Amino acid sequence: MIKSNSKWVVGHKVSFHDTSGDYDLTIIETPPQVQGPPPHTHKLYKESFIIIDGEMEFFVNGTIKTLKAGEVLDIPANTLHTFENKGDKTCRFVNIHSPKGFRDFFVEMGISDDESDAQMKSVSPEVIENVIQSAENFDMHIKM
Repeated sequence: MIKSNSKWVVGHKVSFHDTSGDYDLTIIETPPQVQGPPPHTHKLYKESFIIIDGEMEFFVNGTIKTLKAGEVLDIPANTLHTFENKGDKTCRFVNIHSPKGFRDFFVEMGISDDESDAQMKSVSPEVIENVIQSAENFDMHIKM
């Protein structure tokens, strides 16, 4: 049996793609009405979002913007941000972190797509608490 290359991370399905460059690339599927991570910054990482299907609402340094399929958002380091799928359709997007390294957060915090009820397990109180407690180890600085 082939092991899945996807994990559920706080309610989002994250599929990993190896790259030859100094960046991490994932395809993320966010079901309808699913919130993103708490507002946070990265000191080191720059982050980009490319919407493939659906739409996503982003909060960036106090501004709210909704991106639709084909639109791109680039987030510099030290920028407060989060996102949420407020729509009624799954949003699929490419997520890039540069330089390479943030993939470790998804790997460590995620629940394998092969597990039953993986999405629900990924938002259990224990997992959420672990994410909050461990986030800074991955250069994710939560601002609550």
